Amino acid sequence: MLGMACATVSGILYRIGLGKLSRLEAPEPPNRYERRHAGELLHIDVKKLGRIGPKGAGHRVTGRRIQTPRKADAGGVRRLQVGWEYVHVCVDDHTRLAHAQVLADEKASTAIVFLRSAVAFYASHGITVHTVMTDNGSAYISVLHAIACRALGVRHIRIRPRRRRTNGKAERFIRTMLREWAYGAIYASSHERATALSGWLERYNTRRPHGSLGHKPPISRLTGTNLLGCQWPSVSPQLRPSVLPMGGRLFSPLVAISSPHPWG
Repeated sequence: MLGMACATVSGILYRIGLGKLSRLEAPEPPNRYERRHAGELLHIDVKKLGRIGPKGAGHRVTGRRIQTPRKADAGGVRRLQVGWEYVHVCVDDHTRLAHAQVLADEKASTAIVFLRSAVAFYASHGITVHTVMTDNGSAYISVLHAIACRALGVRHIRIRPRRRRTNGKAERFIRTMLREWAYGAIYASSHERATALSGWLERYNTRRPHGSLGHKPPISRLTGTNLLGCQWPSVSPQLRPSVLPMGGRLFSPLVAISSPHPWG
């Protein structure tokens, strides 16, 4: 019909983003939902972050590549010695109140530790957790995790494979967390970055305006008031890292905790 080879037609369609048959179908309309009460549903996910090596921050922040030492494992594969950290996160569907921890791995035992921590965190705010939603990672489909959910009296549901947007509130929170916490400052070490997480979470939950909540912080859905003017506790000088340049200004994530407007 076109007088062109099939490979040529396929190549042209691929270049303009129509390489798959599903691209010709109308996009599926967004399915936005929100539970009526706090604790009805928690969105849980894990984000893997590269550790900060002895030479400091990597190319994502500094723009320059640092030669990272490698070491052969038992199978003879040369692997990075710096390794990874895993940020476990959860977000309440109704209030958007968030909790996160930097942990060593994403095994079932570690996921259970975080689940217990999350249940305790929301209980401290008067919220009883009824259901948690996760993806189909190995930790979440394990028998150990199922037993832990049953022991805590929590129902566990999993999203359909390749439907990450079902857990979209956790995914969106991770994007915000990476932009404002993980890559929002230059950290000298992984320990300094992990220490700054609690301060950023405090701001996210009690001060930072949230677009889907009428530009009020998540805590306002529990108290019925806007807490943007509340004062934070000051941070011990021993915990304050050195001030580092970021975006043409002096920035220190932990020192900023005691200021009225941390993280800008």
